[in-house]
Amino acid sequence: MEHYTTILAILGAMIILSALAEQIRVASPILLIVMGIAIGFIPGMNKIEIEPEIIFLLFLPPLLYEAAFNIPIRDFKEHFRTISSMAFGLVFLTTGCIAVVSYYLIPGMTWPLAFVLGAILAATDAVAAMSITKNLDLPHKTRVILEGESLLNDASALVAYRFAVGAVAGTAFIFWKATLTFLVLLAGGAVVGFVMGFLVSRVLRLVKNNSLAILSVLLLSPFIAYIVAEEFEFSGVIAVVVLGLVMSLFSRKNFPELIKNESETIWQLIAFLLNGFIFIMLGLEVPVVVNAIESSMIWQYTGVALLLTITALVVRTVRVFQMRKSLQLAQQHPKFKNRGIDFSETLMLSARESLIISWSGMRGIVSLAIAIALPKTLPNGEVFPLRSEIIFITTLVILFTILGQGVVLPFIVKKSQD
Repeated sequence: MEHYTTILAILGAMIILSALAEQIRVASPILLIVMGIAIGFIPGMNKIEIEPEIIFLLFLPPLLYEAAFNIPIRDFKEHFRTISSMAFGLVFLTTGCIAVVSYYLIPGMTWPLAFVLGAILAATDAVAAMSITKNLDLPHKTRVILEGESLLNDASALVAYRFAVGAVAGTAFIFWKATLTFLVLLAGGAVVGFVMGFLVSRVLRLVKNNSLAILSVLLLSPFIAYIVAEEFEFSGVIAVVVLGLVMSLFSRKNFPELIKNESETIWQLIAFLLNGFIFIMLGLEVPVVVNAIESSMIWQYTGVALLLTITALVVRTVRVFQMRKSLQLAQQHPKFKNRGIDFSETLMLSARESLIISWSGMRGIVSLAIAIALPKTLPNGEVFPLRSEIIFITTLVILFTILGQGVVLPFIVKKSQD
C-alpha cells in the first residue's frame, strides 16, 4: 500500500511539473529528474528501485510502438541509410571508444568489463531525445533521423551487451559468430513484427465495427510481439518497431477517422504517463546507486562518468560530421550517378542539422535497465566484478546527458537559426 500511495503521488507531481515545464519553456525531463533526485534524498523516504524486467516488458514495447507508429514512413525510408549507419555502426564505434577510456580510467577494470560498460552507454534513448526536443523548432529531417536512430539502436546495443557479459563470464568472443547472431536477431525480430502486423490487421478486419475491440487489440499487440520475439531469442525491440510501421501503413488505409483519433489520444496518454514516470524514476534511482558506492570513490567515479559523457559526445560529433561529408562526396561521385543511385539534396545534412543531431545523443532508461540487469554472480559463483560501480557510472552519464546536453540544446538550436 505504501508503494501504491507513493506511485500515485509521483504521478500527480509528474502531471503538475509537466504542465509547469510547458509554461516556463523548460524540457519536462529536466524538471522531472530533478524532482526525482530531490524526493529520493528526503530522509525516511522509501527507496523505489527500478526492476529491469518492468522496463523491458512494461515500458519499452508501448513507447517503441507509439514512436514507430507515428514516424513518417516515407521520410524514414528516405533517410534509412543515415539512420542505420548511426543505429548500428555508431553504436559499435561508441562501445569500443568508451571501453578504451574506461579500461584506463577505472581501477580494476578488465577489457570484458570495459566493453560491458561501453555497450550499456552506446545507445541513445528515444524517450529522452524526443521528450527534450519536442518543443524545439527542429528541422523535420533532424527529427526523423533522431527518432529513427533511437528506435533501432537498442537492438545493436543489447547484442553488444550480451556478448560482453558472456566474455566476463569466460565465453570466448568469435567475430563471425557475433555477426551472425546479430543478423539473426534483427531478421528474426523483423519477421515476428511483420507476421504480428499481418495477423493483427486480419483480426481488426473481423472486428471493424467494434471500436473497443479494435483499441484493445492495438494496445495488446506491442506487448505480444515483444514477448514472442524474445521467446524465440530474437530482438523484441525490432519486432515492436516493425509492428508499429506495419500498423501505421494499415491504419492509414483502413481505419475510420474516429478510430484514428481515439487511438492517437490513447497512445498519447500512455506515452505521456510512461515518459514522465521514467524520468522521475531515473531521479529516484540516484540515492540508491550513491549508497551502493564507497564514499571515498564517489568523486573519482563522478569524474570518470563526466569523461565518458564527453567521449560519447565527441565520438558522435565526429561520426555525424564524417557522415555529412561522405554524403556530399557520394552526391558528387560519378560512380553513383552512372548506376542511377540518387543522392538528392533532401538526403544531405547541413552543418546546423549535423550539430543538432550530434548534441541530441542522450542516454536514458534502457541504459540504466540493462546496467541493473547485470547478474550479481558469475556462473562459477563469484561476485560479478564492479557491478555497483558500473551502475553508478551509468546513472551519472544518463544524468549528464539529459541535464547537461538537455539544458544546452535549446541554445544550440536557437544560435544555429541566427
